Amino acid sequence: MITVSSLRHLRIPFSLFLMPVFFFALALTPNLNESRILWVFLALHLFLYPSSNGYNSFFDRDEESIGGLKTPPKVTPDLFWLSMVFFAIAILIGLQINWEFASMVLVYGLVSMAYSHPAIRIKKYPWASWFIAGFFQGYFTFAMAYAGLSNLNWSTLVKPHVIIPGLLTSLMLWGSYPLTQVYQHGEDSRRGDLTLSLKLGIKGTFYFANIFFILTGLAFAWYFIDKNQEAILWIYLGAMAPIILYFLIWFSFIRTNPVKYASYSWAMGMNVISALFLNTFFIYYFFENTQILQAFGF
Repeated sequence: MITVSSLRHLRIPFSLFLMPVFFFALALTPNLNESRILWVFLALHLFLYPSSNGYNSFFDRDEESIGGLKTPPKVTPDLFWLSMVFFAIAILIGLQINWEFASMVLVYGLVSMAYSHPAIRIKKYPWASWFIAGFFQGYFTFAMAYAGLSNLNWSTLVKPHVIIPGLLTSLMLWGSYPLTQVYQHGEDSRRGDLTLSLKLGIKGTFYFANIFFILTGLAFAWYFIDKNQEAILWIYLGAMAPIILYFLIWFSFIRTNPVKYASYSWAMGMNVISALFLNTFFIYYFFENTQILQAFGF
């Protein structure tokens, strides 16, 4: 029987924080189709990501705060099977587009499983887990969404017009990902997981994130200027301003008392404000870049 606690461990609302990658891919997709947009969105955000969340929670046996759950319920055996059912549904939805997209969903899911499964547990290796998480949640997800939205195949992943924006999304995640770990140092240490944030320390994590935020801003500026979209660049910088302001305020508190302010509340606040402004920006970019509103007389 499926328990409420297992459903909560799927953390379906947490998919909101990964939607900017989908909307960025949508904004650049040349072959829009309503049904494919729906299928890709459902496969990734309603089934694949929750499946990954549930599977990781099952093997992590999360007892303290995790992203989207301040007080996780007890992990029960049905969580494993529920996450597997969600994974299978994601693949079946992917097949509604083509087998290549479905196989990309499969690869993403298997890598996510390797992240926490005790036989491999990529999470134990700080630099490898940081790189793989940012690569697959960024570049690979962008390319997967792009391929699904346009009914394309695996060759899409090596096209320059996909690689460049895909790596931009990875840059964003390589900067922000360690920040999601700063409040989990105690539990990660008890499990024997040497995350990058644990290796860098709390202050070191913030300095590291600061460097990647600067690199991300410069990379996006180059991207929009190269596409002759200087006006979009200013909108992007406007969307990033509240996110950077929040980060700098949080960082100022961290410098005074790292243990107190490296908390779940501050980390989730960073996630929420980032999702709010980045989703808004990329939705705007979708309308602006595709000029789709003109089809409706706007």
